[in-house]
Amino acid sequence: MRNLFNQGILAIDAGTTGVTALVVSTAGQIVAQGYSEFPQHFPADGQVEHDLGEIWSATLTASREALAKTDLTVGAIGVTNQRETICFWDRETLGAARRAIVWQDRRTAELCEQLRRAGHEPKVTELTGLRLDPYFSATKLSWVRENDQQTWAQVVSGRVAIGTIDSYLIARITRGLQHVTDATNASRTMLYNLNTGTWDPWLCDLFGVPMDALPEIVSSYGVIGNSDAASFLGISAPIAGIAGDQQAALVGQAGFTPGAAKCTYGTGSFLLVHTGAKPAASTRGLLTTVALQHLDGRRDFALEGSVFVTGAAVQWLRDGLGIINSASEVEALARSVPDAGGVVFVPALTGLGAPDWDPSARGLIIGITRATTKAHIARATLDAIAYEVVDLVELMRTEGGVDLSVLAVDGGAAANDLLCQIQADTLGIPVDRSAQLQTTGLGAAFLAGLGTGVWDSTDDLINTRRSSGIFVPGEVNPEGHARWRAAVQRSTNWANN
Repeated sequence: MRNLFNQGILAIDAGTTGVTALVVSTAGQIVAQGYSEFPQHFPADGQVEHDLGEIWSATLTASREALAKTDLTVGAIGVTNQRETICFWDRETLGAARRAIVWQDRRTAELCEQLRRAGHEPKVTELTGLRLDPYFSATKLSWVRENDQQTWAQVVSGRVAIGTIDSYLIARITRGLQHVTDATNASRTMLYNLNTGTWDPWLCDLFGVPMDALPEIVSSYGVIGNSDAASFLGISAPIAGIAGDQQAALVGQAGFTPGAAKCTYGTGSFLLVHTGAKPAASTRGLLTTVALQHLDGRRDFALEGSVFVTGAAVQWLRDGLGIINSASEVEALARSVPDAGGVVFVPALTGLGAPDWDPSARGLIIGITRATTKAHIARATLDAIAYEVVDLVELMRTEGGVDLSVLAVDGGAAANDLLCQIQADTLGIPVDRSAQLQTTGLGAAFLAGLGTGVWDSTDDLINTRRSSGIFVPGEVNPEGHARWRAAVQRSTNWANN
């Protein structure tokens, strides 16, 4: 174990709505934190974009804030990120060639359907573990090729690089010297072959993506380059950890062994179960993904259930409806009523993920009467988040053969005690909340520490997890979930009507 005297690990967690920066000690504890939100851009119905300049500015702001709160200097850097979002930047200036297309974006729904009708989905799923859905990066690249020919010509010429958010941030941090992504992020693009661990020529040809424009795929930990002090807050330190946000959260929960599971409540909710050294296939709604690529090239795999809108639904109550002033107010408002008063909310604000996988679904609130108040809508929102996760757990049991006896949770929305209790009640199993809700950033720090020898192996991290509360299930109402599923069916295919 390497001792970084008076040094810590800077973890950059570039999420969907903001960037969190953590400074983590060599004892594995978060000692400082910074956060900066950035705008969401909605150019048209179903379209979601991010300005890369705003993400970079938020990264600098959050990192500067975290570092100002501690005397530790930076001995290593880890990066974790919203996955599937695709970025375009000039290799020389590092400026954005266009806005990034976000994982929530639904503009390629018809393209996915065309590919499905052409019979391509079985092979795509066999190679990638994914399904044809706008969620993933590949069809977003196809859309830019067809609809933004100026940017695409620069991609083909080699002037513009493409990659996920981790690739972009590492390019900025290294002053353009590194164009990389790790295997966890690569496995979410629909261009990565799960069997070979490389970009796949057939997939790149299907989606029209030049392979030489894609980043080099590296392991999730190990030194891949150094930060450029002039570009990144005067810091010169090795970048030694990279993972997509959900895989990083599994690392942050010390989920290194088969059967380990976690559910993160962030913008969406994502349930990952570690399945071991071989990919495990699902015939229905689960995704097969890389959980971690080790320094020696070995890969661990996971099954994932993905829900697109959970914490984002609370954000919508704040920003869209204005019934709360901050996300933290939703718990008190929801507690002010004993139940949702018959109101059911389906937060299909960007379509539906598992188990329905319907990009044309739209949000629905049903059961409203004259007696309905904003408190009932707040309570229905928490119910909806819980029922979405019930669907994932049930899918994991029937499709993945994994019967959870307890659900380990993390993420910002997990701070809500009422949500955790509703989740335990709807599942009928205990909910174990991590003491560190920021397990995504913590996982990135753990990876950077593994990559620089702060920890000798994953065994050193297994006992780091602590609980901040166990929520024991009370009375379970099976009719609630049945009513939720009936409402989901009403929301499906709405955009096509």
